[in-house]
Amino acid sequence: MAFRGWKWLLLLGRQNTFAKAWRSRRGGPSLRWKRCCHWSASKSLDPEVRAFLEENTEVTSSGHLTPEIRLRLLTPRCRFWREKPDLWPYGDPFWAIYWPGGQALSRYILDNPRVVKGRSVLDLGSGCGATAIAAVMSGASQVLANDIDPIAGMAMILNCELNHLNPFPITIKNIINSEAGNWDLIVLGDMFYDEQLADGLHHWLRKCIRIQQTEVLIGDPGRHQFLSHSIHSQLHKVIEYSLPEYTRQENNGLTSSIVWSYQPSNSLENC
Repeated sequence: MAFRGWKWLLLLGRQNTFAKAWRSRRGGPSLRWKRCCHWSASKSLDPEVRAFLEENTEVTSSGHLTPEIRLRLLTPRCRFWREKPDLWPYGDPFWAIYWPGGQALSRYILDNPRVVKGRSVLDLGSGCGATAIAAVMSGASQVLANDIDPIAGMAMILNCELNHLNPFPITIKNIINSEAGNWDLIVLGDMFYDEQLADGLHHWLRKCIRIQQTEVLIGDPGRHQFLSHSIHSQLHKVIEYSLPEYTRQENNGLTSSIVWSYQPSNSLENC
């Protein structure tokens, strides 16, 4: 299958399969993976999965907003860019695309290290781990990356290695609607692609702000599902970035991505 076919399935998946997984999934495939909130030991990586990821992704630092960060991504030079998607042996590799919202968040953190310096940061729906990596590079005192896909967690470890960083803790589970953690800052990018998921995020983030006074930054390139959701009226635009040409082509012509500060007016009320 050609590039656009595989990419289109990933884009559709963000509105269907992946959103459903966030609502219901409790674990990943049967892998030798330590599922705990502070997993970071690279020796626990499954050697076969490591070899597969290294063989079927490309190390790149170009075509996106953060050339300082090297990542293993799915590119047109990779085998599975052209293969039929059902030949991929794991869950859909959303982590293998550096999505525009995550790019904007990472760029903003690198340019404004004071945002994270000395603070605890939760990267929700971390994917390739770029925003968590940016937070570590910028002096965050504690970083936790979260994703529901154990393969994403393994990819994050490889990406930490590429950037000469000690792996940060990773949790592999759906934490939306869990108890509000004591985080100074929560960052999330490209998560508002499904109305039910967006509603759950809206409720949970308000709870985190109300209980823990957590700051929340959201990255999104202006997808319809995001702009049309009620949360949009409670956002403050922080900065907008023009996307590189390669990222525009990857994302059906989206030209920019915005970092928003989430400031719900009723954050002090019961959620």
